[in-house]
Amino acid sequence: MSSNPWSLVGVALIVAATFAVGWWGSRSARATTDFTAARREVREEHNAAAISGEYLSAASFLGIAGLVLKDGVDALWYPIGFAAGYLALMLFVAAPMRRSGAYTLPDFAEARLDSLRLRSLCTVLVVLIGWLYLVPQLQGAGMTLAAIVGFPHWAGIFVVAVIVLLVVVSGVLRAVTLVQAFQYWVKLFAITVPAFALFTVFLGGAQRQALDAPVPPVFPRDTAVHVDTDVRLTVREPVWLADQDGSVYLPPGEHAMPAGSELRFPAGSAVPVVADAEPDNATWLRPQHDGAAGLLETYSVLVATLLGTMGLPHVLARFYTNPSGTAARRTTLYVVAMLGAFYLFPTVFGLLSRLYSPQLLVTGETDAAVLLLPGEMLGNWFGGLLAAITAAGAFAAFLSTSSGLVVSLAGVLSSREVLRGRVVDVRVLAALACLVPTLLALTADSHDIARSVGLAFAMAASTFCPVLVLGIWWRGLTAAGAASGMVVGGSLVLIAAVGAYFAGHRETWWSTLVNQPALVTVPIAFAVAVLVSRATAARVPTGVGRVMLRLHAPDRLGFLDGKLVAGPAEPPKSGGRHQR
Repeated sequence: MSSNPWSLVGVALIVAATFAVGWWGSRSARATTDFTAARREVREEHNAAAISGEYLSAASFLGIAGLVLKDGVDALWYPIGFAAGYLALMLFVAAPMRRSGAYTLPDFAEARLDSLRLRSLCTVLVVLIGWLYLVPQLQGAGMTLAAIVGFPHWAGIFVVAVIVLLVVVSGVLRAVTLVQAFQYWVKLFAITVPAFALFTVFLGGAQRQALDAPVPPVFPRDTAVHVDTDVRLTVREPVWLADQDGSVYLPPGEHAMPAGSELRFPAGSAVPVVADAEPDNATWLRPQHDGAAGLLETYSVLVATLLGTMGLPHVLARFYTNPSGTAARRTTLYVVAMLGAFYLFPTVFGLLSRLYSPQLLVTGETDAAVLLLPGEMLGNWFGGLLAAITAAGAFAAFLSTSSGLVVSLAGVLSSREVLRGRVVDVRVLAALACLVPTLLALTADSHDIARSVGLAFAMAASTFCPVLVLGIWWRGLTAAGAASGMVVGGSLVLIAAVGAYFAGHRETWWSTLVNQPALVTVPIAFAVAVLVSRATAARVPTGVGRVMLRLHAPDRLGFLDGKLVAGPAEPPKSGGRHQR
């Protein structure tokens, strides 16, 4: 892919603006509470923009369009689940979590279940989920710089990791809040303006294909494709192409293409697609065409995204910056509206890429559709300008999500009593929290960012969702039950991830479940937590009544010196046993 100076300018501008906003906001930070809770003074709409900014990750900005390009309408369940997850969070978690006074998930587990061991287990799981979420962000950054600037993949990963660390350690959470809110509006602008412009060009142009016909997509012009990794291509209609050895005839079937292949397709020829993509347009437009396996995958994706949102560590931490439980619910409602507005537009990029960038179906690098589509459709200075806007939005996605995750992970680690929550410790731990996912991103498969993020959602749904829902709404939960549910659910997800590496993407029910395990792992985690809690009912914490009252008391009531009084709730000090 050739270098695009316009896109490089867009990336440079968004990085400079991020540092400027962070520096301006960090001037008012003086204490550790400024770093961890932004003084609990963030207004609902500002907090909603910040939550949306860090939640709209590489999976949202790049991955959804790539999945739509490959899988068609079935991929639309991902944005539906990503946005609707906040409805479940608003109904069951947001307000009680804010009233609990717990800034992190380990804080909540210790306060609710009176167990330091459970707190340690939660800390390990928070770090694991954060790393699973960070890896695809860094991979997306590497792919972005490779697509728009020509950098090696590893260079992009290190560049974004360094920038994220500089943003985090040079500011505080109040500064990061401003950065995340700013970057939400950058991402919304960067996805809507090019989408409107490109769709207008499409409506006024001559490029047309029968997307509802049982034929493969075709190349709109003579196209040269460089294959960077080994791929298996599905050929639906026979095609002649040119490679390094001359003309090649590909009959219908599957064909292996080694890395380094140079393929040239004439205009109008059928597009061979990677083996896990939809080979013809009619199938691409028809939902649930693959029967029971497709239905299982859909339900599993919805379970993971609907219930996994509440278990993401960088999401729940944001609600503690609200002044009350009512404000937390109002913030969540704003988030749903903001996410819904954003998710309308990646679909447009996926649709247009099927027509104008079909070469991505040959290489499998469909996550680059948003970045490359403007240049493919227009091929002039205006296309370069739109590409710069989308590149800036992509980098805003990486920076906002990654910085929120790093701050959350550093906050969880620094909340241990041995570190005493000092700011210097948070900054050192931020560097450590970013090191491991950076190394993992260099070796992991970088295809299908949205599906990679789905693993983090499945892990969160199978571990923290049962603890939060049962801990908030059922007084019978015990520390043993919570720990058992998290260990079993998390272990099953990890086993499924290993199985998915060997199973691939076959259209069988067992392959579907190992690739999308939440439909099985979440109910098992809930069942284990309930059954073990029943078996250890004698170990229910003695102060559970007072804790439950704190979680569900109206905001006009609060606690003062351990007694229920009229007035706003007094946020307890973070750290554990002294709260009870």
